[in-house]
Amino acid sequence: MTFLNSLGYGGQVLVALITVIGAVILWLVIRYLINRSVKRVQSGYSVFKKPHFRWAQPALRPFDSARRVQRAETIGGLLSSVAALTIAIIAGLMVIDTLGFNIGPILASVGIVGIAIGFGAREVIRDAFLGFFITMEDQYGIGDTIEVGDTVGVVQSLGLRITRLVDEDGAIWYVRNGDITKVGNRSQGEYVAPAPEPAVPAAPALAQEQS
Repeated sequence: MTFLNSLGYGGQVLVALITVIGAVILWLVIRYLINRSVKRVQSGYSVFKKPHFRWAQPALRPFDSARRVQRAETIGGLLSSVAALTIAIIAGLMVIDTLGFNIGPILASVGIVGIAIGFGAREVIRDAFLGFFITMEDQYGIGDTIEVGDTVGVVQSLGLRITRLVDEDGAIWYVRNGDITKVGNRSQGEYVAPAPEPAVPAAPALAQEQS
């Protein structure tokens, strides 16, 4: 680095470029590891059946293939987004500092903007957190018949923010995960549909009028 610093501003630009390249390489390595782990989970890789991974078995137990694939993709996508954002912020601050700019005011501005975004997007963040825990705890998944409020339907997709259902009439319902305070899963346990109510016979006078 001493040699690069002796080059003046050109050396600073070169150091900044090396930092960016290093950040990109780090991101590619992390994305490769995440994608590899996701594929192992999707295929039910045997490493998760070992005793020291027993804590993860409730979240990784092999149900329907499409369900396990989507759960793995959801968690992998979240980890990839968090990793990319973290690397980008750290690399950006390092580049700005290397080029000789004072990052103190920038950090203060980022903190204020972050607080404002946090207040403005708190509902979206809440939906994402609840969607993550719904996925990890396997409360329901693709193909399950669930009851949310007065809506009963089959889960078509489960994302970090939205759960999509289709009811018996064919209508598609989009339910925000943050709005789900209580959900009933009819595909788990031993749900028994209630018996239909017996038909009430028509009154004799009404039957004569209809005839």
